Amino acid sequence: MKRDYYEVLGVSKDATKDEIKKAYRKLSKKYHPDLNKEPDAAEKFKEINEAYEVLSDDQKRAQYDRFGHAGVNGQGGFGGGGGFGDFGDFGGFGGFGGFEDIFDSFFGGSRRRKDPNAPRKGDDLQFRMNISFEDAVFGKQTEIEIPREEECETCHGTGAKPGTSPKTCDRCNGTGQISQTIDTPLGRIVNRRTCGHCHGTGKIIVEKCTVCGGKGRVKKRKKIKITIPAGIDDGQQLRVAGQGEPGINGGPPGDLYIVFSVGKHPYFVRKGDDIYYDLKITFPQAALGDEIEVPTIYGKVKLRIPPGTQSGAQFRIKDKGVKNIHGYGKGHQYVNVIVVTPTNLTERQKQLLREFAEISGDIPEEQGSSLFDKIKKTFKGESK
Repeated sequence: MKRDYYEVLGVSKDATKDEIKKAYRKLSKKYHPDLNKEPDAAEKFKEINEAYEVLSDDQKRAQYDRFGHAGVNGQGGFGGGGGFGDFGDFGGFGGFGGFEDIFDSFFGGSRRRKDPNAPRKGDDLQFRMNISFEDAVFGKQTEIEIPREEECETCHGTGAKPGTSPKTCDRCNGTGQISQTIDTPLGRIVNRRTCGHCHGTGKIIVEKCTVCGGKGRVKKRKKIKITIPAGIDDGQQLRVAGQGEPGINGGPPGDLYIVFSVGKHPYFVRKGDDIYYDLKITFPQAALGDEIEVPTIYGKVKLRIPPGTQSGAQFRIKDKGVKNIHGYGKGHQYVNVIVVTPTNLTERQKQLLREFAEISGDIPEEQGSSLFDKIKKTFKGESK
């Protein structure tokens, strides 16, 4: 069951148009698939747009307030684009919200077809871009080169040889569709299919352009200036409006979606807006404490290590993480302490550690004795 449109936008039933618009803008920004990567974000975004489309239109809103969802989606005989008395091409069944799909399955097309020569938006393009860890954190203005179709400069997109022009298809009379009448037990149905002669364009190119081969477009590589937003993360995308494939029949161009792949850093690890760094310190530094310079993405800062710090301890350096891409401040840097156990000790270092262990009582006294003392005890029969 569909949710109530007022509930979807979070407004009351007597909300003004400004209140509805304000709620829509807030929610559409929150759940836009380009910004929100939650699994159900796209579905919620679609639901929000559907609710706004109805409630922002006075006539549709009045129908919805009176009849509910049935008043705006063609069910129950309301707003279906055809009454029960009009059965031309089974047009009256538009209000039943299912017969047209059945006819499509059996007879290969709906009674409602768009004009093949009407303006249509061009296809969207996707471009995968590799960027460095630093560019993702700080952002950058750069230039990319993408392959895409452009209007043929020789024929100006007509596909016809210069000096000639396309002719109207004599099979479909320029409609791009062939009509076929079928008698069925239910009555007479008019089935419309795409004209195979002109491939739905309604036009025939007699003499094709030698540059584009009659397509009206040619493949080119175009340079585009873009701004990588600060805080972009691996897998996120940026929409560049109007930089997709050109429109058809004068329609608007599609959009370009840039998907970012962020490289790894030698010693920083990013998790959301926070950055993690492993700091190795010596045993004396951990035991006695110290003040150490720690690298961040903004430069070095001093970090105080308290006496008695254990391996695995974590310290936070505030606001030294990544700038939030939506403008909600910065993350933090977390420093994970790793106490390094010394290797290849000199005899002097070993002796000092033995003395330390004996004084602190960490090991039994006999474990701190020298090898020579142990040998003497063995010959005297004192060994246990």
